[in-house]
Amino acid sequence: MARESDSKSGAALGKSCVFVALGANLPSAWGPPRSTLEAALEYLAGPQVRIDARSPWYETAPVPDMDQPWYVNGVVRLATCLTPQALLARLHETEAHFGRVRVARWEARAIDLDLIDYCGLVDLDGTPSLPHPRMAERAFVVRPLADIAPDWRHPADGRAIADLLAGLPPGQRIRRLEEGA
Repeated sequence: MARESDSKSGAALGKSCVFVALGANLPSAWGPPRSTLEAALEYLAGPQVRIDARSPWYETAPVPDMDQPWYVNGVVRLATCLTPQALLARLHETEAHFGRVRVARWEARAIDLDLIDYCGLVDLDGTPSLPHPRMAERAFVVRPLADIAPDWRHPADGRAIADLLAGLPPGQRIRRLEEGA
């Protein structure tokens, strides 16, 4: 996923300990949601961001339950030299490039990129709030995160990813998509 030039500067990017959740449920100029997310990962990767791992894609019902198309979701682990604030700005810039227009909370969208964890930083009052304040309640974040970081622990309370999976609110519908489907 990372460009060849990026791997040469990998040492400058630091540890691979940043997690970003991706989701989409509307088509964009790049195609259906999965194609948009794939293109967004290509766009995001560069001299300041290296994608080191990515989960399988999942199809998930909207949360909260609304009359919308199902989402395609996943999580990536990356390394970056950007601060949390600069990375959040880069994520928002990527969303805008791929057609995200923020109008209402929980609306259907062509793309959504959320900073979930930045190397274990706990800053619940900052921008961004870290770890993401609702991530532990969402199967569409916790399930793919468990795929790429089975030993991950919630930075604020220390819960293991397995405990987060077991404690998810009931009724969230999620299914793993086949590779290439």
